[in-house]
Amino acid sequence: MADQIARAEDFEKKAEKKLSGWAIFGSKYEDAAELFDKAANSYKLGKSWDQAGAAYVKLANCYLKSDSRHEAANAYADAAHCYKKTNIRESISCLEQAVNMFMDIGRLNMSARYYKEIAELYEQDQDLEKAIVYYEKAADLFQSEDVNTTANQCRQKIAQFASQLEQYPKAIEIYEDIARQSLNNALLKYGVKGHLLNAGICQLCKGDVVAIHNALERYQV
Repeated sequence: MADQIARAEDFEKKAEKKLSGWAIFGSKYEDAAELFDKAANSYKLGKSWDQAGAAYVKLANCYLKSDSRHEAANAYADAAHCYKKTNIRESISCLEQAVNMFMDIGRLNMSARYYKEIAELYEQDQDLEKAIVYYEKAADLFQSEDVNTTANQCRQKIAQFASQLEQYPKAIEIYEDIARQSLNNALLKYGVKGHLLNAGICQLCKGDVVAIHNALERYQV
């Protein structure tokens, strides 16, 4: 691993030297990008995750200088996946950068995917309120791209965390809506009773006797 890190440091020094020198037609950014990419890969092989993440961020900056936003977004995502092993906050920051760039170039499916990843990181960090915010962003984008199964997976997470935070009306609304959507789907209809059960439990937790009675009548499946 030490050999890989030494190689990575050498690639990184060469990349920095390229950036500080002169070049015709901006090719120094392309040359530096190639070297930063090699540096990041070598850092990964050496399991030096923070240095790998930092190298990918430098790679992203080179792509931005070359007006290659798609490649820059991918580099930020690669940085995030390295930082995920050591620094959740830095990972989230890089994923945010990737999302913003993918949104700018109309790659909504990729943006949704990385919003979901951010939500999972907040979930891992036990920050349920922020996890809800990003699962909602992901669900909205997945729905706009007609990826409804994944959208509903995100919405189930929102309902779960909302109930944990005692936001019972929000959780009930989501569980009932997913149940309605699932009724006419041959693959999903078997999960309807489970969604209504979760909604019913939230009704019980809310403690509104009239609402519970009305819900029992509505939940006849």
